[in-house]
Amino acid sequence: MSQVQVVRPAGAGHETLYVALVALLILALAAAVVGLRGEREDETRVEAHQLDARLDLNAAEQGIYTDLRVAFDEIQARRDEEPGLASVELLAEEGFAPFVADASSVTRGAHQWRQLNAAYVGLSPKPDTAGSFVLLVPEAHDGAADVWLSRKAAPTLPAELTASALQAAGWKQIATHYDAGVTRQHQH
Repeated sequence: MSQVQVVRPAGAGHETLYVALVALLILALAAAVVGLRGEREDETRVEAHQLDARLDLNAAEQGIYTDLRVAFDEIQARRDEEPGLASVELLAEEGFAPFVADASSVTRGAHQWRQLNAAYVGLSPKPDTAGSFVLLVPEAHDGAADVWLSRKAAPTLPAELTASALQAAGWKQIATHYDAGVTRQHQH
C-alpha cells in the first residue's frame, strides 16, 4: 500500500507577497522612466493660409512638393555659379522633376511649368489629381523654398507674385514641420 504525503511549502503566503511587491516595484520604476524620458507630442498648428505638407496634401501633391524642394536646392546651387534663375526648359532637359514631362508628371496632374520673374508656376489641368503650384525663389541665395498651392480649376495668379498677393488670391502656403513624429533623434 502506498501512501501519498502532501508537503506544503513553509511560508507560501510570504513568497507570493514578495513576488507581488517586486512586480509592483518594477512597474512603478518603468512608469517613472517613461514619464521622465518619454517624448512629448506637441501638436504643431498651421495658420489659416497654410497647408501642412504631411497632413493636408494628397500623394501626388506631396510628390510634387518634394520634387520642388529638391529642384529648389539645384536652383540655389546654380545661382552661386551664374546669375539669374535656371529656365524651366533647362531644368526639364537635365531631368529635374517636376519640370520634366514624363509618365510620373502625367500621373501627378500634367502640370504646365513656366518661369515668371523669381517664381516657377505649374498650372494643373487636373486639379482633382493635384493642384497648381508656385515656387517663390527668395532673393537671398541662402533663403528657403516658399511653395504655394491652389486647388481651383482655374487659379488666378496675382500680377505680383509675392506671399501676400498669393494669399489674397486664395493660394495656400505649404508649411513643413519636423517633429518627433517625423524625425527621431536618438542621442547615444
